[in-house]
Amino acid sequence: MKITSAKFLESNSQVEKCPPPNLPEYAFIGRSNVGKSSLINMIADNKKLAKTSGTPGKTQLINHFLINEAWYLVDLPGYGYAKVSKSKRKDFDKMITNYLEKRKNLVNVYLLIDSRHEPLKIDLEFMEYLGENMIPFNIVMTKIDKLSSAKYAKNLLTYQKKLLTNWEQLPQFIKTSATAKVGKDEILKEIEIYNTQLNHLDFRNL
Repeated sequence: MKITSAKFLESNSQVEKCPPPNLPEYAFIGRSNVGKSSLINMIADNKKLAKTSGTPGKTQLINHFLINEAWYLVDLPGYGYAKVSKSKRKDFDKMITNYLEKRKNLVNVYLLIDSRHEPLKIDLEFMEYLGENMIPFNIVMTKIDKLSSAKYAKNLLTYQKKLLTNWEQLPQFIKTSATAKVGKDEILKEIEIYNTQLNHLDFRNL
């Protein structure tokens, strides 16, 4: 898939106020400072599309982008950001879960994980939440340019072994680097396949 147009539509704190669910939608989420905005900009081939910042927790709303006038890319708030108040974290959690459970046109979630680290409890718990609620997702390993191929392979195997203690089947892993532009084609190809399969659906009547 080639990105011919990518534009920001709107930000919302409530799923009910999001754009009409009339197009297939793909959401990107991860812990704060996982490189989400940079990855989105790399995928869309637009360095200024999603706002990047050196300050974790910048994304605090549900941000919708219209891609190729055909599908929505959604930038969700990062979870587990320690420097916001407990009440703010609770608001974020509610915003995220409401969106994930109520958005009818959501096709797939891309869960971003920093490839440099071994499995963290908060990431594993979020995967469990997605699985328990039957929300389809892929695991996107970010920043692979920051570690050796051997270290990446070791961390990936650790993740897979950890997940297999509770999961019968592993979700797909996608390795990415916004800096080295790795993973863009794989993600866009998958979205293109989804869109082709869903072409006959009228999302307004779901």
